[in-house]
Amino acid sequence: MTDTGRGRKTLVVGGARSGKSRHAQSLAERAGGDMVFIATAQAFDGEMRDRIARHRADRDQRWRTVEAPVDLARAIAAADAPDATIFVDCLTLWASNLLLGEHDVDRHLREVEQTLAGARGRVLLVTNEVGWGIVPDNALARRFRDIAGRINQAIAARADEVILMVAGIATTIKESARD
Repeated sequence: MTDTGRGRKTLVVGGARSGKSRHAQSLAERAGGDMVFIATAQAFDGEMRDRIARHRADRDQRWRTVEAPVDLARAIAAADAPDATIFVDCLTLWASNLLLGEHDVDRHLREVEQTLAGARGRVLLVTNEVGWGIVPDNALARRFRDIAGRINQAIAARADEVILMVAGIATTIKESARD
């Protein structure tokens, strides 16, 4: 029998094109159940529309897709159930949406933290590690990097498991005995 990890929260973090989404999707599909993909991306240009289409094509008919560019807590809560497997892709785009939309980042983050704390289903969240590069040369980029870092730290602190992806290789950097 497959261990579904009901109630388990996993954060998958890594750089761009590191295999984060593929790995998280694989974990989600192994968990099974009612599979819900929560997309935070918005298709503002052709490249992003193509990227979204590729990701959608990678998921089979078992997946139900919910778009939540800003109200992530509400989307997670609505999808949550004991047999749910929720895959959030990604926290970094969510951070960008909050920043550029001039939303209250702290309030939205608190709501997500509270929702995750009470989630009964399996939740996998994908995020980019943006803090390993050079210090950005403009205030907006520095603010984004700081917000993304704060979100990553907050979610990692509450996650049962944190997986770092580098060049398609998964390394568990935090593991809690919850299963």
